[in-house]
This record gives sequence, C-alpha cells and structure tokens, in this order.
Amino acid sequence: MTPGQQLRTARTAVDLSLGDMARRLPWSKAALGFYETDQRPVPNEVITAYREVVAQERHRLAEEDVIRRRALLSLGVSSIPGFLAVDSGPTAAPQRIGAGDVSAVKDMIALFSRVDQRRGGGHARNALAQYLKTDVSDALAGTFRNEAVRQQLFSAAGEASYLVGWMAFDDGRHQEAQQAFALAVELSSEARDAPLSGHVLRAMAHQANDLGQTTNAVNFSAASITGPSIELATPRERALLRVVRARTLVSTGEHRTAAQVLLQAEDDLASADPGIEEPDRVFFFGEASLAHETACALRDMGDLDGAAREFERSVEARRAETFARTHAVTLGYLAEVLAQRGELESACDAWSRALDAMNGIRSGRTRSVVKTLITTLDSHRGADVEAAVELRARAEDLLLASG
Repeated sequence: MTPGQQLRTARTAVDLSLGDMARRLPWSKAALGFYETDQRPVPNEVITAYREVVAQERHRLAEEDVIRRRALLSLGVSSIPGFLAVDSGPTAAPQRIGAGDVSAVKDMIALFSRVDQRRGGGHARNALAQYLKTDVSDALAGTFRNEAVRQQLFSAAGEASYLVGWMAFDDGRHQEAQQAFALAVELSSEARDAPLSGHVLRAMAHQANDLGQTTNAVNFSAASITGPSIELATPRERALLRVVRARTLVSTGEHRTAAQVLLQAEDDLASADPGIEEPDRVFFFGEASLAHETACALRDMGDLDGAAREFERSVEARRAETFARTHAVTLGYLAEVLAQRGELESACDAWSRALDAMNGIRSGRTRSVVKTLITTLDSHRGADVEAAVELRARAEDLLLASG
C-alpha cells in the first residue's frame, strides 16, 4: 500500500471526509487530495498529523459508544436484534434499494409524525410499527446501490423506530417506548448518524424525567449533547436537545446551570434560518415548544409566575390545529399552575379550553391532564366557582370515552 493509500485508509476508517480532515489540519483539501492520491510525496509532518487526528477520532468514537451502550444497558438491553424479525413466509429475493426507496420511507415517517402531532400517539402507532417490521425491515435486508444509500436507509429506519417509541411514550406505553427508542439508537449508530442518536437519547431523557427516573434522565441527556450528537446538529435540533438537558438538570437541583442551558437553547433557536436545512423530525420545534419546555422547567423550579407566563406565551404562539395534542397539554399545564397560584376560576377557563382541544385525541399525556383536573377540583370542593361542576362532568365523560 502506498503512503497516500495509507493516509486515505486511516482517514476513512474513522469516517472523516477529506474536507473534515482539511478543517483539522493546516493543509487545504486540495493538497491533502494530492497526498492521498500519491500525486505528491507525503511529508513526514502530514503523516504525523494524520496519526494524531485519527487517534483523537478513535478515542472520541469509543467514548461515544460507551455512553450509548451505558444508556441502553440502563434499560436492561444492549441491543434488540430480533425486534424487527417477522415471519414473512417464503424468503423473497433481496430488494435493490436506491435513493427513491429511502425517500418513500421518509414520506411515510412524515405522514405518521403529523398524525401524532394532531391526534396523539394512540392513533396509528400500531400501523407504523407494522410498517417498520415489514416494509422497512425487508428494505434493510436488501442490497444497496452504494454505501451512502445504505446509511440513509438505516437512518430513516432509526427515525421510524424513534417515532414508534415517541408515540408509545405519549400514549403511556413506556416499556414499548423504551424498546423502540433503544432500537432507534442502534439503527442510528449503524447509519453513523450522530444527530439522530442525540435526538433519540433526548427523547429517552424526556421519558425518564417524566417517570421520575432522574439518574437515567441525566445520563441520557448528557449523552445527547456529547460530541458530534450536538456538534453536527442543526440549530433547531440543538435547541431541542438543550431544553431537555435543562429540565433534567432542574430535577437534580442544578437550577442555575439549567437556566444557563435554557439561554443557550434560546440562542440556538434564534440562529435557526430558512436557509439551513433542518431534519424533518424537528419540524414541530419552534417558539411555542421552547416556551412550553421553559415553562415546565420554571414550574419545577417553583417559579409559578414565570411558568404561567411561558405557558401562556406557548399557547399564543402555537398553531393549535396542526399541533393539537401539545396545545391541549400546554393548556392543561397552564391550568395546573394557575390553580396552584389560587386562581381557580382562570384555571377552569384554561382547562375548559384544554378539553375542547382534546376532541379526537388519543394520548396518555392528555389523559393525565384530565385526571389532574379531576383531582384538583375535588380538592377544592365548596369553592365558589360555577364552572367547576360542569367542567368536572366533562372531564369524567372524556376519560370514559378515551378508555
């Protein structure tokens, strides 16, 4: 093997492009290209520089893999190789997979994602899981036009598995969600898609935080903002990773650090630009979502005034029809904060709007809002709020209808 071939082999072994290497070294991309193709003699200083960068990348990749494995092991699994296995009858000839096949999978993910946002995780989750286990699984077993297409398909499969997990989490099916999230991390790792890995780990942190599993939440959120997971993420996705990180820090009492991370998230979102191509998975995250998560953090810090202000800002900023599920949850959380401040009449108004927004939604999180409504009103029996009796009856009816 020539000196130039050795350089190229070392670089590609750690998944660095020629441009990536040039950005790390004091030589241009063109110059490194000449060295790697043996059009110029390779100086000793270039060889030494390559060795240092490759060593750094190997250390980083090993560290990232340890973090990922620890995250999965905390759920009691290291991988789920049989998760996609189905009995599909006689073995068919492997599919020939191209860019169009990847686009088709992405189109299906976008469709289900928008259904989730409007109707909740209880709608169509099983259909997406079946699609993942059949069509996507068959495609993963196919042959690929090139390595880029293979990585793109594994990345799309990871997004599909993530969405199954997110919909299960939203519907209160937490074990199913954890399995799907773990599979998504494995698929994103196979795709070498660090931002997607970070996105999934962020979801795992969100779920763990909601379940009171503080150690897992902190570990998952730390992994989501480690190395290339956040370094290669787009501004909107970085903001999403950081708001969940902030919420986990609040859970451990690190309020000052959490506030600093929230400010970083605001800066990230402010730097999002229409000219920057963002992954479709973060289409939902904007000013309304940032305000919602900030409000949750402030609420958990005990700042009820700040929480109410941010929940109200979220309600005003959100496109309620497109994001009906989260709109209903935000209104419910606002009502809970208002009730804690002793403003029961205003709370009842917010809860009434939340119930209106829940029409046609199947979501464990909206059901939780309704249960909190009933519990809170029961604790205020005798309060002179005329709307409370009718509101409680509506809540009972909604719970019965939602099963």
